[in-house]
Amino acid sequence: MSSFPPDWIRQRWEWPGNEPPIRFADTVLRDAPEGCRVALLGIPDDTGVRMNGGRPGAAEGPMAFRSALARYGTADPEGWTWPRVYDIGDVVPGFNLQETHERVTRVTDHLLALGLLPVAVGGGHDLTFPFVRALARRIPTPLIGIYLDAHLDVRREPGSGMPFRALVEECGVAALHVLGTAPMVNSAEHRRWFREHGGHEAGFGPDDAWPGEADDVLFVSIDLDVMDQAYAPGVSAMNPAGWPPERAIAHAQAAGRDPRVGCFDLMELSPPWDEHGRTARLAARLFLAFLQGVAERENGSGPG
Repeated sequence: MSSFPPDWIRQRWEWPGNEPPIRFADTVLRDAPEGCRVALLGIPDDTGVRMNGGRPGAAEGPMAFRSALARYGTADPEGWTWPRVYDIGDVVPGFNLQETHERVTRVTDHLLALGLLPVAVGGGHDLTFPFVRALARRIPTPLIGIYLDAHLDVRREPGSGMPFRALVEECGVAALHVLGTAPMVNSAEHRRWFREHGGHEAGFGPDDAWPGEADDVLFVSIDLDVMDQAYAPGVSAMNPAGWPPERAIAHAQAAGRDPRVGCFDLMELSPPWDEHGRTARLAARLFLAFLQGVAERENGSGPG
């Protein structure tokens, strides 16, 4: 990338606004990444959701997430220090899904080159594919994927339901481990493909040993539709029998704590369907849980 950031990155100078400096968001840097450990990337695109017939609105997810984050989380927690976060802004969607995906991969690759741990917020779940693709191209061994999702997301056709099939077929991801799948929304065909290509409907908890060896690299993705609709109505596809917040928060923190995790994302936040912004606030809480885990990682509290 010849210049950074490119002209298709929209930097978000307007947030956190006039929130008091006691808030976490006031510690986020937007002008330069020096001294930062984590990079925040917004991907405001729901083309893939629309292609698969889902409820539109996830294109508004990154800004709703930032608005919630601006009002949630202390800058000075007791017991740990937040890792410094650089918010590069949002990827401006391209003319089609492929161009948007290329942009996501390019900017993520640059963040990785800077030594940052990328965190993406979207946006349709298809965006996990180009986000993780950047990491897959940078490591010598196949990735292992862990994701929280009501759906397997292994469709053949382009759209929000395809990221993990694409990561296996195009990026050589070695194994997939999914938690939170809903039995009524995944076809027998998709389950067969998933199992035949190294997929596991996992049963491990946040405090258990996570899959893979010590030298493996993992990616972790959370589709917010893994959450029960009572807690997360603002998603592309509501889940009437999903997870409670505490369970997802514990997994997000464990992901941050694991030194093998090379990228993390939160997808499918859809503000037009959110009630009182509670899904956005939950997404902010998950992000902070991940950061708390990163702080523990940096202090040597991770597994192994």
